[in-house]
Order: sequence, then C-alpha cells, then structure tokens
Amino acid sequence: MPSRIAVLAIDAVEPAVVADFWCRVLDWGIVEESAEGITIGPSSGAWPQVDVFPVPEHKAGKNRLHLDLRADGVSTADELERLVGLGARRVDVGQASDVTWVVLADPEGNEFCLLSRSVQDLEKSETSPS
Repeated sequence: MPSRIAVLAIDAVEPAVVADFWCRVLDWGIVEESAEGITIGPSSGAWPQVDVFPVPEHKAGKNRLHLDLRADGVSTADELERLVGLGARRVDVGQASDVTWVVLADPEGNEFCLLSRSVQDLEKSETSPS
C-alpha cells in the first residue's frame, strides 16, 4: 500500500495563535496539546492532521511547502473575505499578476493559497457532459 499523509507540521513562535487560526479556517478542533506542540484535526478523527510545534525563531523566506485551499459551500470571494477576517493577509511571493489564485499568509507569515474554483465549481465541471 502506498504512503498516506498523516500529519502536516507547522513551526510557530506562538503555536496557540497559529493553531487557533487554522482551527477556525478549517473548522477543526484541538486533538492534543502538550509542551511539545498542538495537534489539530477534523472532529471525525480523519487524516491528515496538523501539528503546530514551538520554535524560537520567526519565519524567514518563502515556504518550500504550502497548503492550497478551495472554498466549500460559499463563493471564493466570500471565502477570501472570511479568511482575511480571521487574520490572513495577502502576500506577494513573486506570483504573476494574472494568476487565478490568491496567496495569503497566516498570522506568523506561513503562505497558503486560495484557489479560484470552489469545491462546487469542480463538482459541476466533473458532472457536466463534454
């Protein structure tokens, strides 16, 4: 059997702030919390989960790995507004001006993207006749 992604790890100076942000973004909860870090995940216990680990240094440079999100049940514009309201901010990582996604950063500067097509847009295109 091939490997599965079980956990994604995020380093943070303030793990509680970053974990809270991602819990609100993904509608997840805290699965486990200890001095080593905070694990968040879906209430169903499904994978993947996200570990937020404390580190002493602030983020430096562009992420080498990031999450891509899709709006689910709302328009992409509404989801962008919600994410910014939760504390995300738009960032420029050198993306072209005509890209179809929006690059954002969490409260500690970890980049992620909001893709232009929602989950429902994708489902419609997959079920429509060619």
